[in-house]
Amino acid sequence: MTPKNILAIIPARVGSKSIPKKNIKLLAGKPLVSYPIELAKSIEIINRIVVSTDSEEIAEVARQYGAEVPFIRDGELAKDETPMLPVLQHCIKFLENERQYKADYILLLYPTCPFLSKEKVLEAIKILDESECNSVMSVEEDYGRFWKLEETTNRYHPFYPQNYVNRQYYTPLLRENGAIYFSKYPALMSVDKLTGKDTRLIDKDSVKLILMKPEEMVDIDTPYDWNKAEEKIKIALTKETK
Repeated sequence: MTPKNILAIIPARVGSKSIPKKNIKLLAGKPLVSYPIELAKSIEIINRIVVSTDSEEIAEVARQYGAEVPFIRDGELAKDETPMLPVLQHCIKFLENERQYKADYILLLYPTCPFLSKEKVLEAIKILDESECNSVMSVEEDYGRFWKLEETTNRYHPFYPQNYVNRQYYTPLLRENGAIYFSKYPALMSVDKLTGKDTRLIDKDSVKLILMKPEEMVDIDTPYDWNKAEEKIKIALTKETK
């Protein structure tokens, strides 16, 4: 692999309505934000790990686990409606201007995906380094049947698939699962002036997908998700002790 500056950015905002202080809440005895930090630290070719937060409390925890927190994010970049792209761009520009560090690849890791494996991240790095694509994103197969409301008729109609077929003949949709968003520098920084609607985290015209199985992760957004994560850990520990 050609040597590159690979930057892992971990966003950890203090505001969480569904789970108070979610990013520093203990999951199996460790704060949630520690999981992506430890994952990134386990991959030697990631040479910078930065937590972007608006909280001094989260910053202190992140530093304890080995991440950099070179700034406290401004409140304008920490609102519920703030898109992730300007948060990433702020971090990238700060490191360029204040630390003279320019990232070649930027890996977005959410604390809410604590079970993301090292192997999947290494796969993403390999794809981005060896292919001509600008972005890599993780997805899951979705065998759901989707309906939509037609505004003109005010009636529901099948959206996908439009005709019922047995599962073995059904091509599933691919759904973003939030585990991996990985892009080259130009894909994230080519836009200088952002609008509030600019939320892209990948180059949709030059992206490759990594397929993950549902059992490989839990995306923690609600108390129900948190309970699923705890149950997943309990099952894993039970298997280890047998």
